Amino acid sequence: MPIDTKHLEPLVKEFLSGIGEDAEREGLRETPGRVARMYEFLTNGYRQDPVEILNGAVFEERYSEMVIVRDVDFFSLCEHHLIPFFGKCHIAYIPDGKIIGLSKMPRIVEIFARRLQVQERMTQQIADTLYQVLKPQGVAVVMEATHLCMVMRGVEKLNSVATTSAMLGAFRDDVKTRSEFLTLIGRPGRNG
Repeated sequence: MPIDTKHLEPLVKEFLSGIGEDAEREGLRETPGRVARMYEFLTNGYRQDPVEILNGAVFEERYSEMVIVRDVDFFSLCEHHLIPFFGKCHIAYIPDGKIIGLSKMPRIVEIFARRLQVQERMTQQIADTLYQVLKPQGVAVVMEATHLCMVMRGVEKLNSVATTSAMLGAFRDDVKTRSEFLTLIGRPGRNG
């Protein structure tokens, strides 16, 4: 179900006036419509069911080694300031009789990224969804992101990167498995 862009347009116009702009000047006249359509796109994850998308791509397979998709680019909006954060997501799972089409893992990242988010919740949602649908031996998700709320305002630290992780099943319980994953995505693991 699409969002009500016609409802958003007058709100954007009011916002422009509220910051001291002339919403009727040539460069801003069409801005309310453009902004409404932009938010419709940037929040389309609310109108998609990740479990439904995954269920259509689950296959029986005896493979039981780690499956990794790394460096999945994502862009999301911080729910605290509605300012973007963006980065890379690395996902792994160890099958237990079921595998998923590889293209579905970036698709799940995209669905959760296209909602107002905090990085911590998004990391956990991706892991939980894969764990729920595949019932694998384990799932691991690591996300690394630059948050424009830290770069453009507040502390204004240009090179800061936030890293979050969610480890379920074998990735949480077995240090060797977790370390192997972190090594394979190019992040040093910790022993012990």
